[in-house]
Amino acid sequence: MAGDGEGAAAFAAAKAEWLDGSGGLPLLRWWRASGGGELLGRWDAVRAGAVAPALAAVSGACLAMSAMLLAEAVFMAAASLVRRRPERRYSAGPLGAQDGEDEERGLLGYPMVLVQIPMYNEREVYKLSIGAACGLSWPSDRVIVQVLDDSTDPTIKDLVELECKIWAKKGKNVKYEVRNNREGYKAGALKEGMLHAYVQQCDFLAVFDADFQPEPDFLMRTIPYLARNPQIALVQARWEFVNPNECLMTRIQKMTLDYHFKVEQEAGSSTFAFFGFNGTAGVWRISAIKEAGGWDDRTTVEDMDLAVRAGLKGWKFVYVGDVKVKSELPSNLKAYRRQQHRWTCGAANLFRKMGAEILLTK
Repeated sequence: MAGDGEGAAAFAAAKAEWLDGSGGLPLLRWWRASGGGELLGRWDAVRAGAVAPALAAVSGACLAMSAMLLAEAVFMAAASLVRRRPERRYSAGPLGAQDGEDEERGLLGYPMVLVQIPMYNEREVYKLSIGAACGLSWPSDRVIVQVLDDSTDPTIKDLVELECKIWAKKGKNVKYEVRNNREGYKAGALKEGMLHAYVQQCDFLAVFDADFQPEPDFLMRTIPYLARNPQIALVQARWEFVNPNECLMTRIQKMTLDYHFKVEQEAGSSTFAFFGFNGTAGVWRISAIKEAGGWDDRTTVEDMDLAVRAGLKGWKFVYVGDVKVKSELPSNLKAYRRQQHRWTCGAANLFRKMGAEILLTK
C-alpha cells in the first residue's frame, strides 16, 4: 500500500513538473512553450466534461440492450421448452372422405392449392424443385404447380419450360409463367403470378424457392391446420439442410438457423401466434394474403412484409417444426453476403416504412 502511494505521488509530481515546464526533454519543453501544456489542460477539461459522460451513456445503452437481448433469449428459450405442440393447440386431423364427397370434382375435403416456385437462372436445381412439387401427395385435380421463371438465360428458360411440359404430359397441372421484365424481382413474380385467372379457384398457396424440395406428404401435414382453423393465415415448416458439413461457413449457418427455428419460431408460434414468414416452405391462406394487401416489392424482404401486414390484421401463424423441407445453404462468401445483405437491409428498410404503423396498432 505504501508503495502504491509513493508511486502515485511520484506520477503526480512528474506530471506537474511536465506541465509547468521545469523538466522534460528539449522537444517537450519546446512543445510546452508553444502552448502544448495549455492544450493538454483544455483536453482534460473536455474529456472530463463531455467525452467521459458520452462514453458512460453509450456504455449504459449497450448494457441495457444486452440485458434486453438476454431477457428475450431467456424468454424464447423458456417458451420453446414449455410450448404446447401445434396439434394440441389447433385441430389438424387428416382430410378425407369424412369431410364430404363430390363425385364429379373428387373429395371436397381437399381444397384447391396453388404451389408457386419462383426461379431465376436455376440450372442446377430446377429439376429437383419442379419434380418435388409435382410429387406432392394431393389429388391431381386439386393442385396447380405454377413455375414463375424470371431467368435471363434463354437456354435455362428453355430447359425449365421443357421440364414443365414433361410433367404436364404425366398428368400434372403445371403452369409455366414468364414476364417481360423482372420488376419487383421475387415479390414482383409472386404478385403477378397471383393475377392469373386460374388462381381464383385456389384456397391456399404453398411457396417454395427453387432450391427447396418438399416431401410428398408436405401438403397433407400442413393444409389441415388451415382448413380446420379459419383464424390461421400461415403454416410455416422447418428448413432441413442437405449440405450442413460442406464447409465452416455452412456449419455456422446451420447453428444460427437451427436457433432461429427451434427457439425464435417456436416461441413466436406458441406465445403470440406470430413470427416472420421465411419466404419459402410455408402455406398461406389466399384470402389472408388479399386482405393484407398482397405481395409488395417495396423491400427485399417481401416475406416479412406480408407477415407483418397480415399479423396487424389479426391473422394467426403456426410453426410446425416436425415438417421439414430440404434446402441448400450458401457455401461461398459471395452468395452468403448477398443473402445476409438482403435480409438485414430489407428488415431495416421495412421497419423504417412500417415502424410507426406497428407501434400505433392496438
